[in-house]
Amino acid sequence: MPRRAKSQWDFGELFPSEEIRRVLTVGELTTQVRQLLEGNIGRIWVSGEISNLRLQPSGHCYFTLKDAAAQLACVLFRGEKCPGRELLEDRRSVILQGGLTVYEPRGQYQLRVNAIEVRGVGALQLAFERLKARLNEEGLFDAARKRALPALPRRLGIVTSATGAALRDVLHVLRRRFADLEILLAPCRVQGEGAAAEIARAIGALNDWSATATPETPLDLILVTRGGGSLEDLWAFNEEAVARAIAGSELPVVSAVGHEIDFTISDFVADLRAATPSAAAEVITEHLLAGRQFVDETAGRLPALARAGLTGLRQDLRDVRARLERVHPKRRIQTMWQRLDDLQGALGRSVRGQTRALAARMEGLVAVWRRLRPEVRVARSREQLAGTRQRLVAAVHDRLRDDRSLLGDLEARLRLLSPEGTLARGYSITRDLTTGRVIRSARETRSGQILETRVQTGAFRSRVE
Repeated sequence: MPRRAKSQWDFGELFPSEEIRRVLTVGELTTQVRQLLEGNIGRIWVSGEISNLRLQPSGHCYFTLKDAAAQLACVLFRGEKCPGRELLEDRRSVILQGGLTVYEPRGQYQLRVNAIEVRGVGALQLAFERLKARLNEEGLFDAARKRALPALPRRLGIVTSATGAALRDVLHVLRRRFADLEILLAPCRVQGEGAAAEIARAIGALNDWSATATPETPLDLILVTRGGGSLEDLWAFNEEAVARAIAGSELPVVSAVGHEIDFTISDFVADLRAATPSAAAEVITEHLLAGRQFVDETAGRLPALARAGLTGLRQDLRDVRARLERVHPKRRIQTMWQRLDDLQGALGRSVRGQTRALAARMEGLVAVWRRLRPEVRVARSREQLAGTRQRLVAAVHDRLRDDRSLLGDLEARLRLLSPEGTLARGYSITRDLTTGRVIRSARETRSGQILETRVQTGAFRSRVE
């Protein structure tokens, strides 16, 4: 078909047909976004820090997962079977598994949580937290069931590996600090398959031995220990069997597992936790060394106690002097003057605030007048403005008059309370020249006593005849 020739006057279609377009409602758009997220992303793992944790009365949990760059709304429903639900806590770093979706009423995307793990530790740490929470609910960690260690132990039972470095460290410290302490070793494995059962049996064996021991050869306490290692190496001390054995021990138990930063279930159940094996040996023998040190320092303690007593008395004297200064009439007068200054400042602020408010109101009225410009309302507004100005001036004058009156009353009261005012009215203060004690009755004087009398313009002395 031949093309139609265009002339310089051919401007095309001046009124094209309306473009066909599809208009979505907000709900339809949000539904499409939700379907897109659920279909393309679905179930994912996300790491971050928990914040704004809220547990609703319905049992549902709402919180925010955040990092340095962004945040994500999360929800855990009551009926959801979610491993690690007890790990939810503000400021805890976790890894969450869930499905990404959109809460349509708000148009907000969120994560429906299905599983929770503590970030960076995985399944072992999760098992640790679960066992710790369960034993804590049973009361095995309560401070009330913790027993004090004997002050002077004579025999110590040690549960550890016979070839480990922890035993060498403990024996080295004990030989240096308390060479007479007898050691009863219950050797066992401290890591690997079956180590937890051996540790529990060793604790039980030491308790059985103690039950049959004579009063001359008692077993005073048990030390459960090993050196440092990874979480997997220390795991035997996180087993429930070891925790139950420590909790059921008739003898006090000290737990010293790993390094200072390592914590195990046995540390929480034991009567005392030591940071390292060497620290455990020092704790066990500290009362003996403290007793020796007390005896050695007895000769020098009395002068120190005397100096401490004098220091305490000097401090008491300073406290009394400070109290006297606080209750001195001059201090009360200064406080009242400060209160007066505060009242004056508040009055000024109040007046300025009312002035600004009325000025703003006047500007608003002027703006309305400029928009409407009716002659009647202009005249009425002028009348209202004049009345408002008169009331403001009258209110300011009334307030200033009341405050001047209050100021005069306060000034008069200050003059009445001032010691100089009392002396000006003819009164005097008489003191014992030697002790400085104020004489309030003639019966407090004696013959020959030297007195000093203070009046408004000076003082003079007299002798009692």
